[in-house]
Amino acid sequence: MSVNLQTPIDYLKGVGPNRADLLRSELGIHTYQDLINLFPNRYIDRTKYYKINQLQRNNAEVQVIGQITSFREVAQKRGKRLVAEFRDDTGLMELVWFRGQKWIRESLKTGQPYVIFGKTNWFNGKFSMPHPEIELLSEHEKNLRSAMQAIYPSTEKLSNKGITNRVVTKIMQQLFLETKGRYAETLSDTIRGELKLLSKSDALFNVHFPKSPELLSRAQFRLKFEELFYIQLQLILKNLIHKSKIKGFTFEKVGDYFNTFFKDYLPFDLTNAQKRVLKEIRADLGSNAQMNRLLQGDVGSGKTIVGFMSMLMGLDNGFQCCLMAPTEILSVQHYNGLLEWCNKLNISISLLTGSTKTSDRRIIHENLENGTLQILIGTHALLEDKVKFKNLGLAIIDEQHRFGVKQRSKLWHKNELPPNVLVMTATPIPRTLAMSVYGDLDISIIDELPAGRKPIKTVHRYDNNRLKVFRFMKDEIAKGRQIYVVYPLIQESEKMDYKDLMDGYESISREFPTPDYQISIVHGKMKAEDKDYEMQRFAEGKTNIMVATTVIEVGVNVPNASVMIIESAERFGLSQLHQLRGRVGRGAEQSYCILMTGHKLSNDSKTRLETMVRSSDGFEIAEVDLKLRGPGDIMGTQQSGVLNLRIADIVKDKDILERARYHAKSVLKLDPSLALPEHKMILNTYRQMSKYRNIWNYIS
Repeated sequence: MSVNLQTPIDYLKGVGPNRADLLRSELGIHTYQDLINLFPNRYIDRTKYYKINQLQRNNAEVQVIGQITSFREVAQKRGKRLVAEFRDDTGLMELVWFRGQKWIRESLKTGQPYVIFGKTNWFNGKFSMPHPEIELLSEHEKNLRSAMQAIYPSTEKLSNKGITNRVVTKIMQQLFLETKGRYAETLSDTIRGELKLLSKSDALFNVHFPKSPELLSRAQFRLKFEELFYIQLQLILKNLIHKSKIKGFTFEKVGDYFNTFFKDYLPFDLTNAQKRVLKEIRADLGSNAQMNRLLQGDVGSGKTIVGFMSMLMGLDNGFQCCLMAPTEILSVQHYNGLLEWCNKLNISISLLTGSTKTSDRRIIHENLENGTLQILIGTHALLEDKVKFKNLGLAIIDEQHRFGVKQRSKLWHKNELPPNVLVMTATPIPRTLAMSVYGDLDISIIDELPAGRKPIKTVHRYDNNRLKVFRFMKDEIAKGRQIYVVYPLIQESEKMDYKDLMDGYESISREFPTPDYQISIVHGKMKAEDKDYEMQRFAEGKTNIMVATTVIEVGVNVPNASVMIIESAERFGLSQLHQLRGRVGRGAEQSYCILMTGHKLSNDSKTRLETMVRSSDGFEIAEVDLKLRGPGDIMGTQQSGVLNLRIADIVKDKDILERARYHAKSVLKLDPSLALPEHKMILNTYRQMSKYRNIWNYIS
């Protein structure tokens, strides 16, 4: 009979109630199962023994055989330390303990052969080893050892309470003895055969007690694959259930609105990527399942027109549509952009934001409910309870990562049936991240820019080139162009940022005096109406230079602005730099982005700047960003939970993730309810996980 892995950790021999409490609070280990899934951080070679005269001054971890010849106590500022003299046949070193001295004096004997292990320091002309792991040579030879010893995650509290790596290794050995190393298989024979995977039992044994480097890497592959496979299985299942259970409104035809716009008013030819994405959206809207699609496209790739044409399909089928954006500036811009087309097509469209007058609100609410208002654009104001639609068929959400799950679900409840949903983002998400965080959404990507767009030239300049940069700005203004100068804004140091911005503004004002030049300034401390006034002056071409903090990151569209200068560029993240650069290059003229920095740059800053100069591909930039910052930072707090993986790493194990998704899809395509005998173990594992692990709660 196999041991139940859900047994509380307290019952494992050698643990007991005190250690169990520490393991629970420090490492989240509650059961045998949790302990088995405590995977090592790294491994060290414990087959090699050093002589004292072979030690190097490199602070490495070493293993030495010898004897303790004497103990002494040394007073220090606080308390005292215990020092032992340790010898082998080539020399002598010291062992040092700063705590637990009483226990050490009682348990260690002089003149006995011991094996010590730890990091060495060079101190007062000899080597010393603080708090070594130490065991009798006779015990050491009896233990279950492997060439490579696992080093487990730990915390300061655990080591202070004597739960060292050696203790963890001992209780891990005990667990393998009690369970006889037999663990239920979790993957089908087909998958194991195709990928030549180790069995679950062999993989677990070799990840904790590797018999060889080759077996260790096979064990790691098997366990990483399994972890990612079940996450993908969950996401794909969620999507399938969504499609089969949640009925959406079916848009049966493409009618006059769409066709008239396509024939008579389309401002430019669609790119192949836009056509492909429209086809994918049309297929979704024509099925009777609710559409739940993420549309990714780089800055300026033409997502808005795809969104608008999707709305026209909704109107052709007698439905209302809405578009929700995170800021007022952005929603006003969407509204102004679509207004012209709506007027030509005789479509009623309104804008609803926090600053919409009460009298106008009343009219909007009324026209929404009686169905005469066809398209509503707005901010969070769309989510208010008062806003009721007659029949909302399509909801488009721009810059999805700024809206929480709760906010999105409010839109769902505006109708009997949930509307079809299209989520748009101009922040390209690396594929691996998208597969894990948005794995339950269908994903469309616009990966080419419209014809006639010239790539933006990006250069990195140091502060001492500033005069040349000023000269270049004057040349561009002489050609009739406009320029952004952006300063970083970091909340904690607002005073300093404000000072940077004002200093910058003053030096630009000196260099570009009125009446020859006009300068706008926009920052967070201004009233909303003053900001809008300055933005408006710049958009109308009344000012030549816009000096701003990052408020302009999303959504200002000034086709005549051709230069973006980013001050202290090393203080920005990659995706922010890329977003800011996307504010220029909207017209037919050649545009430029100049990254200004001081000479002192960290390696990460250098990588970011080099990436910006080299590439204008948002997806490539997002990949570099992911490597530099890690998944949690990029997704922000709401979604980083998805990535609390135990052994896999979404950045390093990209290839394993793709394989796991491929196999999860294949299994579900063949057997959506996992009812076939060969999938029995997959179904059982999936049920166990849903029951015991909260792995699924954090996938939004």
